[in-house]
Amino acid sequence: MIQLTSEQIAEYFHRSYTKVDGLWFMKIEEKYGFDVALDIDNEVWKVFPKIQARLLKSLGKTGDGIDALFECLTTRLTLEGFEFKAEKTGNRGDFKIIINGCPWHNLMIKSGRERLSGRVSTLICNTENSVWASEFGENIKFELKDQICQGSQSCILHFYST
Repeated sequence: MIQLTSEQIAEYFHRSYTKVDGLWFMKIEEKYGFDVALDIDNEVWKVFPKIQARLLKSLGKTGDGIDALFECLTTRLTLEGFEFKAEKTGNRGDFKIIINGCPWHNLMIKSGRERLSGRVSTLICNTENSVWASEFGENIKFELKDQICQGSQSCILHFYST
């Protein structure tokens, strides 16, 4: 058996996770077309963020609320290799995340599918982040302000309490 470091194990799972996401999409696309693949992908991203959020809440013992969302979401983005900064924007715990490097967009470029990145990301990022917000409270909302895949310098994700 190969002896791996904790970092190598993490890299193995990270690469496997990102590759399987793209691979299953492309196989569905081959068989049923892009629109069906995107629709199914969106259905997956209505569920998967719930699993991620609940696991991080449990591991971090954070509970609910916008401050817990901030902690768990910034942890997730760090683990997934995003380049970002997070800023509190109000006295209710509202915050924005400014993404300057998106690993998912980078994978789309690397695979020669950059022209599809905006279409995929607009749908999936809205779904994924809205689900994340809802997992921490019914009064927490999400708004996608700018997107790298739509030509902006950065993505701006805004989370706020109503």
